[in-house]
Amino acid sequence: MIKKYMTFQKNNGIAPYIWTVLCILPFYFIFQAPTTLEIIVGILLTLLFFILYRIAFISKGWPVYLWTLILIGISITATSLFSYVYFAFFLAYFIGNIKDRVAFLTLYFIHLLSTSASINYSIVMHEKLFLQQLPFVIIIWISVILLPFSIYNRKERGQLEEKLEYANKKISELVKLEERQRIARDLHDTLGQKLSLIGLKTDLARKLITKDPEQARNELKDVQQTARTALSEVRKMVSSMRGIRIKDEMFRVKEILKAAQIKLVCEEEFTLTNVSLLTENILSMCLKEAVNNVVKHSGATSCYVSIEQSWKEIVLTIRDDGKFKGTEECLADGHGLIGMKERLEFINGSLELVTNNGTTLILKVPNDVKPHLDKEERK
Repeated sequence: MIKKYMTFQKNNGIAPYIWTVLCILPFYFIFQAPTTLEIIVGILLTLLFFILYRIAFISKGWPVYLWTLILIGISITATSLFSYVYFAFFLAYFIGNIKDRVAFLTLYFIHLLSTSASINYSIVMHEKLFLQQLPFVIIIWISVILLPFSIYNRKERGQLEEKLEYANKKISELVKLEERQRIARDLHDTLGQKLSLIGLKTDLARKLITKDPEQARNELKDVQQTARTALSEVRKMVSSMRGIRIKDEMFRVKEILKAAQIKLVCEEEFTLTNVSLLTENILSMCLKEAVNNVVKHSGATSCYVSIEQSWKEIVLTIRDDGKFKGTEECLADGHGLIGMKERLEFINGSLELVTNNGTTLILKVPNDVKPHLDKEERK
């Protein structure tokens, strides 16, 4: 019992006691009335005020405004007849809890003007009991001015904090979902390339096992090594999600195209300067997926890969001389072109597909860290 009492005090301070005093205090002023009729009227008005006050708090919609106007009328009556102005404090608190801004401002000004008028009337009429408590009346009047805005702003800030918390939760969920999708794509791309290479080398070894056993053994050794490499890469990716450089990815591209007996044509070294790891990693994954598509679907005999870096952007081009099997089929594959497009959009990049005389993929990403190029080289 003592613990509950201490918690009550700790959480609320002296506020509950102030409200309790303000609830009891009207009766002190009422019993100062000269006639029994006025005392009865005062008691009834006080009881009616607290009953309607409670009803107003649990009401919703337009009845709230009706009860508030009635309560303002009771407060003015109590101030005029019994010099009890403290109902205005209850109303100031209540009006501050109204959410609708237009209704809040309307009721605020009605309450402020009516309370000011009743206070001035009592002062002009030289009500003795009223003048005795003038310092407290001034405090109440200041509360009528400031308290509603203080509570309204606090409520509004609380609502904004709730919305912010909800938005942060949604963002957290979306980040987790995006991370799952990214891991799924990365696992698919990593394992997909290696398993494709293993499959191609296995088929080649099967064909060579009678014609050239030594070469077949070498191919099987490559299969074993590729499997080990795939396992190692998966472990590294899951544990640290490390980035992949274009230069490293080109080494794997050469291996898989050689195994598929597709000629690789490239004109320059694949080294980028002043590019973030994120951008290069995404380009590497897209290159890997594009080459996988060439090997699996195109039936090409040659594949051309180039990368150009200017002051404005980086352009990666993958072109083959095979047959394109249709836009709808490719785009329907959740881990094909659509996966590349999603990655590129993450870094404000774009993907262009050209199907004349083979298939050409053009990947463009903005240069996030501008290289120090001469003015003549800037485009």
